[in-house]
Amino acid sequence: MRAIVVFALFAGTLVSVPAFAQSAEPDVKAGKAVFEKWCKPCHGDGRFRAGTDALRTKYKNEKPAVLEERTDLTAPLVKATVRGGAGLMAPFRKTEITDAELETLAAYLSRTTPR
Repeated sequence: MRAIVVFALFAGTLVSVPAFAQSAEPDVKAGKAVFEKWCKPCHGDGRFRAGTDALRTKYKNEKPAVLEERTDLTAPLVKATVRGGAGLMAPFRKTEITDAELETLAAYLSRTTPR
């Protein structure tokens, strides 16, 4: 009887692991929401977007200035820039963008297809 219980618990663990692994993937839709709230005011498309204007000047139109149009951003780069800031961009604290939100934002911006 004891062997059956142990086997059932072990089998249940094996069944639940793939479900957990799938839920551990960053939610790209949630990342878009984080972008909309925190990043788009400076890095969105349109006029008078300080971050987009700065990147347009920096890259001289060799790369897209609008972050959502980039296909070369990596998750580590996004995370480091958000936490450390860049140029005039201030760093974002964990009380502003949580680590979980940052994971979703990095997943969203590091996709290899334009949004």
